[in-house]
Amino acid sequence: MRAHPLSSALLLTLGLAAASPALAHDYSVGPLKIGHPWSRATPGGAKVAGGYLTVTNTGTEPERLTGGTIEAAGRGELHTMSMEGGVMKMAPLPNGLEIAPGQTVTLAPSGNHLMFLDLKSQLKKGERVKGALRFERAGTVPVEFAVESLAAKAPEEKPAAHDHSGHDHAGHDHSGHDHGH
Repeated sequence: MRAHPLSSALLLTLGLAAASPALAHDYSVGPLKIGHPWSRATPGGAKVAGGYLTVTNTGTEPERLTGGTIEAAGRGELHTMSMEGGVMKMAPLPNGLEIAPGQTVTLAPSGNHLMFLDLKSQLKKGERVKGALRFERAGTVPVEFAVESLAAKAPEEKPAAHDHSGHDHAGHDHSGHDHGH
């Protein structure tokens, strides 16, 4: 039996997404588009991990990201990171981050990010961990964080070992979000 080429490509894409956590994964809730939540692998005994993603507000009302967490953490906080006099400083954002209509907010290792505290287990590259994001209007949104390598600066978009598709109809290129700063 021969399948329609588009359905084969879609099934291949879905199959790869299920088999490989490294592929991009996106979520939508109302006017919010959440792009590829990810974290870094943690060394054994680590008690903290970071959470990174993009959020685009396609609506007409402002939204506010107020926090997030993963099942493997006791709690999560939203943090900002900045350089002051050559020293990196990190501080909580108790009021969250506003996402104005039409704006995209990026959480990345070099800037604003989620901090997962009191880790109960090690995060291992290649797995996905269940978590949730909290928004002022949209409420709690379940997501999964793809775990990348310990030193990742951005999420990997394609599996390193094999890429048989040559094209990914469902994927999006998020590689331009972290410019190495």
